[in-house]
Amino acid sequence: MTDSTKNLPLHDFYFEDYVPGSVYEFGSIRVEEKDIIDFAERYDPQPFHLDARKAKDGPYGGLIASGWHTAALTMRLLVDNFISKVAGMGSPGSGAIQFLKPVRPGDELSIRVTILKTTRSRSKPDRGSYRILVETMNQRREVVMTREGIGIVRCRNNA
Repeated sequence: MTDSTKNLPLHDFYFEDYVPGSVYEFGSIRVEEKDIIDFAERYDPQPFHLDARKAKDGPYGGLIASGWHTAALTMRLLVDNFISKVAGMGSPGSGAIQFLKPVRPGDELSIRVTILKTTRSRSKPDRGSYRILVETMNQRREVVMTREGIGIVRCRNNA
């Protein structure tokens, strides 16, 4: 981060402001039992996501959030805190996602974002891309999920 961007909210970042090696932390968002069940009923109806009593005898010893629910909560934290509102242009895709630990009712999730690489577009000089590592952590700072992301962002200077 340069001196000129030190106090700039990330929502105001342009391509030039994303510096490889920079690390940011944001959070938190609470995971509620009702939300786990509602998400599972709609998108991932496996027993250990749906019913606390049945889940107690399951492989995780209790109700856990779907990994896709965790990914959606992570995305919410990214949109609320990291993705530029003035220069963000979406993403061409995502890298690998790993679900490392179960997320349980009452967990408080936060994220750590590390900028791995930035590349200015040769064919479209008004933009560039960044590659990030996103680590989703619980209240004990245990990493529960990782994913690599790619963002396309406008440049402040088109030269």
